[in-house]
Amino acid sequence: MSEQATPTSPRSQEDQHPDYGRFYYRHDCGIPYERNDHWLQFFGKIADAIVRDLRPTTVLDAGCAMGFLVEALRARGVEAYGVDVSEYAISQVDDSVREYCSLGSLAEPLPRRYDLIVSIEVLEHIPPTEAPAAIANLCAATDRILLSTTPDDYGEATHLNVQAPELWSEALAREGFLRDVDRDVSYATPWAALYNRRDEALPETVGRYDRAWVRHRREADQLRDSLLSAQTRMAELEDQPEGTRPELLADLDRSREEILRLRDLLVGIEAELGAAKGKVAEMKDRGKRLENAKERIEGQVPLFGKLFGLALRLLRRG
Repeated sequence: MSEQATPTSPRSQEDQHPDYGRFYYRHDCGIPYERNDHWLQFFGKIADAIVRDLRPTTVLDAGCAMGFLVEALRARGVEAYGVDVSEYAISQVDDSVREYCSLGSLAEPLPRRYDLIVSIEVLEHIPPTEAPAAIANLCAATDRILLSTTPDDYGEATHLNVQAPELWSEALAREGFLRDVDRDVSYATPWAALYNRRDEALPETVGRYDRAWVRHRREADQLRDSLLSAQTRMAELEDQPEGTRPELLADLDRSREEILRLRDLLVGIEAELGAAKGKVAEMKDRGKRLENAKERIEGQVPLFGKLFGLALRLLRRG
């Protein structure tokens, strides 16, 4: 289940878009999505990290739902705005930020530019036919995008467009945005990533992604070893005598929590590995195509020279 699950594509009589109304927010977001301690603390922590690490001046929360992140960012001195397609969600925005949150679709151009756009668990709700326009509109309105979209949650009925991380990276790369492989934004979700508009030479891009891939591969291997060790420890505890049950149960609970934490980290690392590996392959393929084009052009230069000389001779004769 997504953390922030409002889609940003308009609903019509002809399509089959889910209804993101009161029932959805009460029952389909895990913990009821409403003004409660869980969600206020969740978005408060994200706002703290964004201010600390990214220092934005203006922010758009694309798919803002009830405006909790907008509210948290404005409380921390950031000029934040939100847009969402759900009339119900926008109707629940707190009065303190109501004027900064509006009803709208990412399928339409955004009204201004922002220092940073944040989109948390939104793109997977947008139908594949509308996703390219949504991505183009996001990229046209900023030079930095903090994006989180689940890589594997196919079980939710409203997830119309779950994609592997590298496919989102490719779509953003076509708009001139590359993943910041040195920036950790897992405070949003384990698979969240920051994308920046970049204009760099191909060797530099390949080098950045190769370094990130090797680093994340090592981290994934270490996390997997820790996970296997924790599972082995749990198996040993379950085989202990009955008389030690109270202490064992407490130890088992701690082990289960550690396993869940490690699994979440592993999911995030594996997602980044897929994106990095896909990007390296894409960059190398692009380099090969450029080299082939260069060879074809160089092969045609002598022919152009002969034709040019012939044309000069004909002109002189004329």
